Amino acid sequence: MAARTANLFVQASTTNTTDPIPSSSAFGTPVHPIRPKQTLNASSPSVLPISLPSATLRPLAFRTFTKKHNLTLTSSALQAIATFIGTHCGSGWREEGLAEKVLDETAKAWKKNGGGVIVPGEGGELTRVLRGIEGCIVGGRVLPSRALSRQVTLLSGQGLPTTANARPSSLTRDDSQGSLGLNALELQGEEEEEEEEVISNDPRNWLRVVGAFEQPQLTYNATQKHFEAAGKRPSLLPDPSRRTALIRERYQVVHQRLLRNEAFQTSTVAFSQAKSLRRSSSEMVMPQQAYKLTPIANLLGRSGSTHVLLGLLGNSPTGKLILSDLTGSIPLDLQYARPVPEDGAWFAPGMMVLAEGLYEEEGSSAGPGLAGDGGVGGTIGGKFHVASLGGPPCERRDVTLGVNSTDKSGSSIAGGGFGWVDFLGVGSERANGPTMRNLEKKVWEKQNSTSSVPGKSRMVILGEVNIDNAKTLEALKQVLGIYAIEPAGQTPLSFILIGNFTRYAVLAGGGSGGSVEYKEYFDSLASVLSDYPSILEDSTFVFVPGDNDPWASAFSAGAAAVLPKRGIPELYTSRIKRAMATANAEAEKVAGKKMRGEIIWSTNPTRLSLFGPAQELVVFRDDLSGRLRRKGLRFRKFEEPGDPRAASTDQAGNVGVMMEQQAEDTQGDMVGDQTIEDAESGLPEPNAKDSSNSEVPSDLHMARKLVKTVLDQGYLSPFPLTNRPVLWDYGSSMSLYPLPSALVLVDPEAPPFALTYEGCHAMNPGALIVPDRRGVAQWIEYDARTRKGKTRDVRF
Repeated sequence: MAARTANLFVQASTTNTTDPIPSSSAFGTPVHPIRPKQTLNASSPSVLPISLPSATLRPLAFRTFTKKHNLTLTSSALQAIATFIGTHCGSGWREEGLAEKVLDETAKAWKKNGGGVIVPGEGGELTRVLRGIEGCIVGGRVLPSRALSRQVTLLSGQGLPTTANARPSSLTRDDSQGSLGLNALELQGEEEEEEEEVISNDPRNWLRVVGAFEQPQLTYNATQKHFEAAGKRPSLLPDPSRRTALIRERYQVVHQRLLRNEAFQTSTVAFSQAKSLRRSSSEMVMPQQAYKLTPIANLLGRSGSTHVLLGLLGNSPTGKLILSDLTGSIPLDLQYARPVPEDGAWFAPGMMVLAEGLYEEEGSSAGPGLAGDGGVGGTIGGKFHVASLGGPPCERRDVTLGVNSTDKSGSSIAGGGFGWVDFLGVGSERANGPTMRNLEKKVWEKQNSTSSVPGKSRMVILGEVNIDNAKTLEALKQVLGIYAIEPAGQTPLSFILIGNFTRYAVLAGGGSGGSVEYKEYFDSLASVLSDYPSILEDSTFVFVPGDNDPWASAFSAGAAAVLPKRGIPELYTSRIKRAMATANAEAEKVAGKKMRGEIIWSTNPTRLSLFGPAQELVVFRDDLSGRLRRKGLRFRKFEEPGDPRAASTDQAGNVGVMMEQQAEDTQGDMVGDQTIEDAESGLPEPNAKDSSNSEVPSDLHMARKLVKTVLDQGYLSPFPLTNRPVLWDYGSSMSLYPLPSALVLVDPEAPPFALTYEGCHAMNPGALIVPDRRGVAQWIEYDARTRKGKTRDVRF
């Protein structure tokens, strides 16, 4: 190596035996000697890339990212890291422990760059981190940045080429570990400081808004009884087969949920006891009866027998009401049908229902003719006389995810086993749920220690914010003023403003004005928000559009547009974004630190995830109650004791009694858990008796009826696609399975309420301006700590 230095800076000696051109009488010494070819003492070892599945890497990634660094990997991020490790570590990723070092360095680099607790695969943040680590990998092994700089210095001092791929042979293993000792202590200290800093921050660090088009699109595999990612990329114009698949998946999800209900499970213990029944002096011990669902196609040839059917209510081409499942369809006779519970839920075409009754073949009462439906469109002959009609029982969130395996009485129940499914892209319940709930507990404890007033745990939900109305802006000023005077650091976690933002479809010519006027309405809203910089700089504002907002309203003119609906276009939101940026900049100058006020223009529906899978809040804007009143079925009222419906029910069996008993249990839970405000909100007391026989039902009864209908269906839009269109490839974004922690149904036609049903807290803020009370504004204040909401109002 000394000879190389001489060749570079001094004239070459003629006595150098390594010179390829010697000095002789025949050849002269060249002016610029040719340098010999240099070879490195240690060459970079080659790595043969492999294809590493993300499922194989998942356990190791969970131990490193979640348990060690308290980070959550999304499915796309895990796939990107698995591809990176398979390319740069090869087959030695497991045996030689190469993957663990790469995962550890990736997590440290992510936290050092200020990444959040959720590591997404989309965007360029993770790609930039992996590119930085790629330059520190030699032969599949990671050289930490500080150790790498030290090694480069040693290489330079020894006269070796200072390249990242060159590895000196003189650097022993003891020397390398000794040089990393101080670095390891420094990194450990930095991790402890970062952990304390993360815990001390507000809950907004773990708040994520997931739009309908960002949510993972999952399909239910009935064969494997598991949810899996859609095989194709979602499209706005998919194949026609996707329309059928959308309805089929709805049926399969309800069917597998219903089979886990205790009333439809056959007990092997009871079956064995039934063989040895013993009659006592006064009674006979009978096993508990389990009910069985009958496919519609299996009704053929079984005239006069009673059955329980699960299917989709619909209308046949001839105008008859039919029930359809995966095997066929059958006309229904609701002449003596009894709804379960009585006036406790809506039943309309497009809903999944349980029908109990008697099957009568075609020709039993009348001969076949041209009016028969047999063989047409899968409709079997005959008629099904319904005795009881009810919705499929709802399933609690913890049961679906398999978090809790016991019910209220302490007996074990069968769970859905979907705890490993990542429904929102924020991590699954089994992988991240316990860690995130412990983190949530620490954050709330820190909030309690700093202040006794609930501050950062609150979410302010305002519905039907018509900014084209001057009174709405006055009411909004009054509401924001209440929270602006609160102490610093106690600003609510989020403000959710929900449309319609105009009373008419302005872009379709409704009302007065057009696109220019719509932009001016949001400019007026920006001026209102600018008056409260303390709220803007310390809260997250979420805007959810309605049917009157662009762009769909330009074609639908305010009618029922296709769902899900995209957010407000950026064309109209520039002034509000500028107001947020100005508030953050001014606060940064005063506080000396970067402020994180944020505005998110989300979709309808949209979901808010707090602490990963620990809490999920669904926000949906639709006139559900009005559509249910228009499309709902009406049943005959039988008030006399000996009415024919009672005889039909006795002949049909006891499934209606079972459904009624479950309905009474859930209705009781709703009364016990409901947290409706006092008389100021216009709602009755919790112990007020519902007047179900009155012509106009009470507000509480209407609220319970609406909530039970939607949650039992497990779907936000349980209507035919002709009445409420849904994008076929984005149908999973309308699903309510598993049940969310909280559900916000914004329906101005329904009374405001806040009640709990099967562990899901349902709320309706109503319109911001109360129509029947002059100068009164109302909204919902949801506390994420207690997972309860309450209605509030104020005069303006």
